[in-house]
Amino acid sequence: MNIQEQVKEIKLSFRQMMDGQVAKSMRDKGANYHLNWGATLPRLREMADEIGENYELAIALWKENVRECKILATMIMPPSKMLPEVADIWMEQTDNLEIAEQAAFNLYQHLPFAAEKAYQWLASPEDLTQLCGYHILARLFMNKQEPNERGINEFIDQALAALQSPYIPLRKAAMQAIIRFSELGLMYQRLAHSAVNSIGLDFV
Repeated sequence: MNIQEQVKEIKLSFRQMMDGQVAKSMRDKGANYHLNWGATLPRLREMADEIGENYELAIALWKENVRECKILATMIMPPSKMLPEVADIWMEQTDNLEIAEQAAFNLYQHLPFAAEKAYQWLASPEDLTQLCGYHILARLFMNKQEPNERGINEFIDQALAALQSPYIPLRKAAMQAIIRFSELGLMYQRLAHSAVNSIGLDFV
């Protein structure tokens, strides 16, 4: 079966997973997709496990303007094969919070260049791009990956700006990353506390 036939078959299978309540709830929250079957994430994860990692299929699914195709693409893309420029293209084409978060958790945090890409994205003028950067760093910090001195300064400077953003999901993502950063050890904890206090916020 060629890639286009696979994509067609996958899209047909989404019809059987259709959940109008989930789709409606997303629309109510402002998540507007060209097509949204309302398939749950566990169902998509089961599907991804059945398919396995597949670079060409992930690229083809991502091009479809369908919620489930995009999420599935982030689940089956092999992190070792994704190039930095492809990650940038996917990020540029991400226009809603759910896809940004799913891509960060399912894929971007596992990329061989995850930390480098995260710091690059923190400096982006786009809220969703920054948000992905913070989600990646939060996961890397959770896995005890310590930043170097330049990384620490860059992270704290950018996070303080993000904590004052009018975009609430970005503020939450930045705070989550700071909390994970503070858990790396006493020095990190002190840096995090003093940084957050310096802008008049309480450390959660």
